[in-house]
Amino acid sequence: MKRASGILLPVSSLPSPYGIGMFSKSAYDFVDFLVEAGQTYWQILPLGPTSYGDSPYQSFSTFAGNPYFIDLEALIEEGVLTKAECRKADCGQEPRYVDYGQLYDKRLALLRKAYERSEIGKDADFLKFVDENQSWLKDYALFMAVKKCFDGASWLEWAEDIRLRWGNALDYYYREYAEEIEFYEYLQYKFMQHWKKLKKYANEQGIRIIGDIPIYVALDSADVWAHPGLFQMDETGKPKAVAGCPPDAFSETGQLWGNPLYRWDVHKNQDYDWWTRRMKHCYELYDVVRIDHFRGFDEYFSIPYGAKDATDGKWEKGPGMDLFRTLERKLGKKDVIAEDLGLMTDSVRKLVKESGYPNMKVLGFAFDVDGLSDHLPHNYDKNCVVYTGTHDNETLMQWYDGLKGKELAFVQDYMNNKRTPHEEVRWDFIRLAMLSVADTCIIPIQDYLGFGKEARMNFPSTLGENWKWRLKKGDITKALTKEIYHITKLSCRL
Repeated sequence: MKRASGILLPVSSLPSPYGIGMFSKSAYDFVDFLVEAGQTYWQILPLGPTSYGDSPYQSFSTFAGNPYFIDLEALIEEGVLTKAECRKADCGQEPRYVDYGQLYDKRLALLRKAYERSEIGKDADFLKFVDENQSWLKDYALFMAVKKCFDGASWLEWAEDIRLRWGNALDYYYREYAEEIEFYEYLQYKFMQHWKKLKKYANEQGIRIIGDIPIYVALDSADVWAHPGLFQMDETGKPKAVAGCPPDAFSETGQLWGNPLYRWDVHKNQDYDWWTRRMKHCYELYDVVRIDHFRGFDEYFSIPYGAKDATDGKWEKGPGMDLFRTLERKLGKKDVIAEDLGLMTDSVRKLVKESGYPNMKVLGFAFDVDGLSDHLPHNYDKNCVVYTGTHDNETLMQWYDGLKGKELAFVQDYMNNKRTPHEEVRWDFIRLAMLSVADTCIIPIQDYLGFGKEARMNFPSTLGENWKWRLKKGDITKALTKEIYHITKLSCRL
């Protein structure tokens, strides 16, 4: 990856008049802003359909796209929706935050109107899309149709015949819910049509998309339901063990994520075919892929299913370089970012180094008072990506305003910014990241804007108030664009 920079902003956080960011005019405007600001990358979060908790890291499918991102303005132009209908189904009374409850109640009903008027079954391009994506789309559309039949319940609570995918049950649901299945296929067709148009525009302007792939898939997903043999499941279809993190200084009981774990021996025996298809699909969506929780490919934390917390978990060995050598053999050399945050061991460091992928450095993790952190810029080599913070961290100013005592003194000494006015402090950290030796620098848009705790995107291991924050129209000014361009040019990242 050449020396360059970019901005982190989830699609959901784009401004729009309909309650959540979409692949609409505001997305194209954001690409134009990136160009004017001299940027090379737009980093986003996973694009999958969200489930309970609204997290893009817990999706109903690792292949499917989020129908909330479908451009309503394009559907109005197409003639399958009216402006009045879209305004009536508006979920945007609070422009700064996404109201997922309203979206769930209103958006799919609105999109169903578009589907019913579309006569999509006569569209040759749609039929081609369905045929070309059979490997995942058939199972996903059926999964969503059956989930609706069971009032949204997890597939683990479905009737035994369809839960365990008996042949006669599959035939019955395909037949009885054919229209519902086509509706979910239509949503994926429109998602992909609108996303590819936006990505093409971005690429033509010189902007590359950094996408994000979670290491795990959700338990309540089409992936696990359709391919239980790839995961550590018992004969009744329930997990034997699930993913999480061990107890540490941040949590006495660790983190219980609940994702099913992979049967790496099965994946290896199949020449990692599912992973190959998954990564191939990612590179149809993105130009660069950030692999979340990269350390889990070296060792993963296994927690017995049904445990209340992570205290009884244990470390198990992952596939290591065998997976990544296979992916390179089958897909060629691709641009990857290894998210290697969290507990680091010598074997994890060895895996990152052997892969050759750039790893992550985060200034918010850098300032231990002993001054030995790998995240301090004087310890970087070129092959890394530096961030002021990520979607899981406090915003830069929230973090800075929480510093006290020796930690604050060390930061101000290292930065030589004790006398910097508070409203200018963020630029000291941005300059530090941009001028570092790291080949790539990514700054969350909240940090460029100097926003505090009100703009935090996610607080790990909590539910209810995450993934909501949005840009408002007018946040990005000409003055800000010029400042970003100036620091980008100064740091030779244009």
